[in-house]
Amino acid sequence: MPEIQISAIICTYNREAYLGAAIDSLLAQNFPANFEVLVVDNGSSDRTREVVEQRAANPRLRYIFEPTVGLSVARNTGAREAKADILAYLDDDAVASPHWLEVLYTTYQDNAKIAIAGGKVTLIWPPNTQQPKWLSPGLAGNLGAYDLGENLVYIQNPGLTPRGLNYSIRRSFLAEIGGFDTHLGRVGKNLLSNEELQMTEFALAQGWQVAYIPAAIVAHNVTPERMKPSWFLKRGWWQGISECYREQLAGKADISQLQKGSEKFLIGLYKALKHISDPAERFDKLVYAYGQIGYLKSAIQGLLSSKGGLKKL
Repeated sequence: MPEIQISAIICTYNREAYLGAAIDSLLAQNFPANFEVLVVDNGSSDRTREVVEQRAANPRLRYIFEPTVGLSVARNTGAREAKADILAYLDDDAVASPHWLEVLYTTYQDNAKIAIAGGKVTLIWPPNTQQPKWLSPGLAGNLGAYDLGENLVYIQNPGLTPRGLNYSIRRSFLAEIGGFDTHLGRVGKNLLSNEELQMTEFALAQGWQVAYIPAAIVAHNVTPERMKPSWFLKRGWWQGISECYREQLAGKADISQLQKGSEKFLIGLYKALKHISDPAERFDKLVYAYGQIGYLKSAIQGLLSSKGGLKKL
C-alpha cells in the first residue's frame, strides 16, 4: 500500500448519535492519495465501539481506545498512532465536505512554513429548528461557526485561530512543542478550552504560519442541549477559567489578573445595559460578564495556591 499522506483523526466521547456520519464523511473523501481514519475512543460508555465496528471492513479505518479522559490526551494519542506527517482533526459531531482532506493536504504541500490550518465551519441546526433570536453572531462562534471569508488568510491574531472541530497540524511542529497541552482542552463534560489558541501563539512565536483555508469546509451539528441559554452561560464560565489557566501556564499569573477581570466584568455589564433592547447583543454581553466571574474565581484560586493557601474556593 502506498505511503499514507494524511491521517484523519476523530476523538470521541459518548457521541454515538453523530459519530457514524462523521466517520462516513471521512471514508468517502475524494482524495487521490492514500489516507487513514483513526477513531480515538476517549473512555466512552455508549455504543461508540459498535458504531466503529460496523465500518470495520474499510481498511482505512482504525479504532483506538484511550482510557484517560481529556480531549488533549486523546489528540496526543491519535497523533502518536497516526502514520502521516499531516494530522487532520474532525469533531465527532461534525461532517467533512468531500474534498476536505485534499484541500488541507495541498495547503501543506504548497507551503512548508504552515504549522496549523483549518477551514470554514457552518452549522447544522436540529430538525425544525432555527437560530434563536437571542443568539448573536458572536455567540454562534461558541457553537463552532467560523468564517473569515472566501480568501486564504494567514492568522496573526491568535483569537482568530481555526476551530478545533476543523483543525489540522504538521506532525513535526506538534512534536517540537511537546504535543497538545493536557492542562487545557475538554475533560468529560467540562468546557475547558483555549488549547488551539495556545498552539497558534506557539507557532507564531517560533516563525511558523497558521492558515485559514475557506475551501476546507466542515459542517457542525448543533446538539439540542446547546440550544439553551444555560449552555452558553456555562460555556462563558469555562472560557473565563480557560483564559486564566492559559495565563497561569504562561507564567503571567499575578495580582493584576484581579483588576483585569473586574474591569472586563463591569464592561460586560455596561454593554449589556447599553444593548437592553437587543436580545441577542444583550445576552452576548451577559455571557461575557459571567465568564469574567469564572476568570476571577480561577485567578483568586491560583493566587491562594501559589502562596500556600487553600487549593479550592
